[in-house]
Amino acid sequence: MWNIPNLLTVFRLCLIPICLACFYADIPYARFFAAFCFWLAAITDMLDGYLARKMQLMTPFGAFLDPVADKLMVAAALVLIAVDMQTLWVTIPAFIMISREILISALREWMAEVGQRGQVAVSEVGKYKTAAQMLALIGLIWQPVGWITDLGLVLLYAATLLTVWSMLAYLRAAWPALTK
Repeated sequence: MWNIPNLLTVFRLCLIPICLACFYADIPYARFFAAFCFWLAAITDMLDGYLARKMQLMTPFGAFLDPVADKLMVAAALVLIAVDMQTLWVTIPAFIMISREILISALREWMAEVGQRGQVAVSEVGKYKTAAQMLALIGLIWQPVGWITDLGLVLLYAATLLTVWSMLAYLRAAWPALTK
């Protein structure tokens, strides 16, 4: 159970409160340190999955905890920037993304119960959504200069569009099982 990919996942969970504490710390470069923690968490997300597959270290514990860690990390960052920026232009995309994660998690759980989990496996669109989302959140947590904040907002909206697109694709794939 305690292999390198699972340790990286637990490390990613530990980075969440550190990221939040850095963001609110009254120290120079607090936002940079918070963005760095989030970036490090995003890198470990990619690395743990790669190592688990490459070294054949996939475990039930990792299969359970990895998506939980991902969703907690992203939800914490989305709430953080929505509270920080206090604008519907950020709050609405944050709400859409968090809602999608809850919906798709429930859908995957239900599909697994009916023996059709493979119908809602991670798609290419989901991977692009995650990349845009991570880059957007790093920029919006850090906000060192205006153009990075603007780029973060553009990426946030791109991630929101990909979020809706992937959600509809998952629902379309699951629709036959849902309507039996």
